[in-house]
Amino acid sequence: MAQQPAPAPTDTELAAALLRDAGALARSIRAESRTALLAGRHLKGGISDFATAADLAAERLIFDALRAARPDDSILGEEGAGHLGTSGRWWVIDPVDGTFNFASGSSYWCTALALVAVPPAEEGATAELPADAEVLLGAVFQPEEDKLWLGGTTEPASLNGQHLAPLAPASVETLAAGTYIHPGWLSQPRAAVPWQRAAELPATLRMLGSGSCDLSRVAQGELGVWFQHSVPSWDWLPGKGIVEAAGGDTAVVRVNGLDWCIAGAPGAVAQLAGALGRGVLG
Repeated sequence: MAQQPAPAPTDTELAAALLRDAGALARSIRAESRTALLAGRHLKGGISDFATAADLAAERLIFDALRAARPDDSILGEEGAGHLGTSGRWWVIDPVDGTFNFASGSSYWCTALALVAVPPAEEGATAELPADAEVLLGAVFQPEEDKLWLGGTTEPASLNGQHLAPLAPASVETLAAGTYIHPGWLSQPRAAVPWQRAAELPATLRMLGSGSCDLSRVAQGELGVWFQHSVPSWDWLPGKGIVEAAGGDTAVVRVNGLDWCIAGAPGAVAQLAGALGRGVLG
């Protein structure tokens, strides 16, 4: 009797395997030579915004595997990898989120994926997907701590296979907030004023340098809420899916021409949205 082929992996199985492989590859490249890693970096938006050989190699690994396993799906990668498919599903790749941390030797970095459903009218060869898009699956893997978070509309929120407890409603003044604002924006009132309005509310602030790591910790309750403006699809959608699957709220509010992404405990997100709105310039 002929041997039956192995069943194709589910989206969740595929995402988990790819993130573990990409994370291991990035770690191995960094371990070979941090000096070479830094010497070969490619500046994108300034001294703190760059890509290393590990970013590029990890994205290529994920991209090639997705093209083979899901040929009809579209792909959007932070470092430029892309493919326009026909299924209405988009894979969003962040090969190394927290690259500055990664290149500095910190453990606070991750690899991340989101599988997003995008209506046909909004599809196209694009550098961004809708911030409010339905995340079928968000997946974040932090290699240095061997932590894998999963969650989306098709997958319950979990950490290393253990379901996460639903996030309880909370008031923002009782919570730790994760956030990020580039130093250059602090001199621009359209960003600095609303950011300060929101930053004054939580019990304490954390600025740790990896949005997907932060959002995953919001989903598990280690951080209470998170907010940042102008968040790219690859930094927002993976964690958004996990937070929503854990019962958290998410929102995108436009203030002074900038879109602010917020995620966290029910109730706290609305409070932060209101505070940001009070930063509108006259």
